[in-house]
Amino acid sequence: MMKVCRRTTFNSAHRLLNKNWSDEKNQEVFGKCNSPNYHGHNYTLETWLEGEVDPDTGYVIDLGVLKEIIKEEVEDPFDHRNLNLDVPDFYDLNPTAENIALVIFRKLKLRLPNYKMTIRLYETQNNFVEYTEDY
Repeated sequence: MMKVCRRTTFNSAHRLLNKNWSDEKNQEVFGKCNSPNYHGHNYTLETWLEGEVDPDTGYVIDLGVLKEIIKEEVEDPFDHRNLNLDVPDFYDLNPTAENIALVIFRKLKLRLPNYKMTIRLYETQNNFVEYTEDY
């Protein structure tokens, strides 16, 4: 088995809040990330795929194909968007880094069902989350 990775970036705004909580509790739990005027991040996404190397092409996957799938499923709908307001996946889901990574994973997995996948999403240089599917 071999692992390959495609890295991409996108910029999004969001507001962390639980709609079932009071304004005071949201502020207490989420602090400045609960700003009613939103705030943004320059996200870096790493998409790791694991699979067999094709003996004919020498690829696990053509990285150009992976690039296009990520563009269609992540960059086009998320880049320069307000996740809370512009992305239906987050209308009722708090757009934490953890939830953003899960949404991205599910979208990409539908397009890449034959690979074991790991998603690593950097919200800042120092804060990131990783999700690897169980087999």
